[in-house]
Amino acid sequence: MSFFENLKVDYKSGCLENYSGRKTTLENQYWYQEINVETIASKKLNKNIDIGIIGYVCEEGVQRNQGRIGTKNGPKAIRNQLGKVATHFKNKNIIDFGNIICVDNYLEDCHEAFSKSIAKIIQNKTLPIAIGGGHDIAYANFNGIKKALQQTAKRKIGIVNFDAHFDLRPVETVSNSGTPFNQILSENKNVDYFAIGIQQQANTKELFEIAKKLNVKYVTNFESETFSKDLKKKLSQFIEKVDYLYITIDLDGFSSAYAPGVSAPSPLGFSSQFAFAVLSFLLECKKVISVDIAEMNPEYDIDNTTSRLAARLVDFIVCNS
Repeated sequence: MSFFENLKVDYKSGCLENYSGRKTTLENQYWYQEINVETIASKKLNKNIDIGIIGYVCEEGVQRNQGRIGTKNGPKAIRNQLGKVATHFKNKNIIDFGNIICVDNYLEDCHEAFSKSIAKIIQNKTLPIAIGGGHDIAYANFNGIKKALQQTAKRKIGIVNFDAHFDLRPVETVSNSGTPFNQILSENKNVDYFAIGIQQQANTKELFEIAKKLNVKYVTNFESETFSKDLKKKLSQFIEKVDYLYITIDLDGFSSAYAPGVSAPSPLGFSSQFAFAVLSFLLECKKVISVDIAEMNPEYDIDNTTSRLAARLVDFIVCNS
């Protein structure tokens, strides 16, 4: 495809067969009845698309980070559950733009292809919801936002990351799923980063030192048990200082009781009730420019618990955007 010319990457356009649900003679009851599909390179795109779903079929970043592989199958698992979800939103035109697929170990080409796709969706005045895939999706997503905003480069972008990990590892040889926010903060000046759910046991002293050096704002998992007035105040101050908000959700930030199907599960994560409460608050500001859900690993899921959670996150974002 010429849209990805000179990049070693595969692409498959959206497919309705990825969605299924309870059969009914009534219309507009389930997601599988609402979703439409298109190719990312289509010249038929119009400004009436509200939400663009795009998959990041890639686990190379996780493998480089010595994590448990299986995340390349995350987008398929999420779509399979999303089709079954009952719909309560109205007048939303939702398009599935298919998958960007990593070829062999060409992660950097995959990042570039994905960022081009995100940029095109945003430039179409559409909110991207990206589903992955390793958390290195964040680096590609952010670069897509930057491409889309090149005419307004002086605007500040705020990143809110739901995660057990800072993902601030320095790039020693090649980037991976543990380096995206170090890369973003090192390469860009007009960016603020707020991490929610950081677990001390999952981050080295070096990472806390890097977070301090880069002026990263964060709350720990023990501060993420309820959506407190203090956290609401911190997020309000954070949102007030930025022009755009990019939300990235690493499913390993949730307790393994809610999300066992991830590469790095933990019993110390936050609850789904907490995450949805904070997400609702963030979406109210109307500054959200892109969202992604990362680290879905169906190889380790139990009774589709994690993929169901991810699907409901997508639905919640659509309903509240």
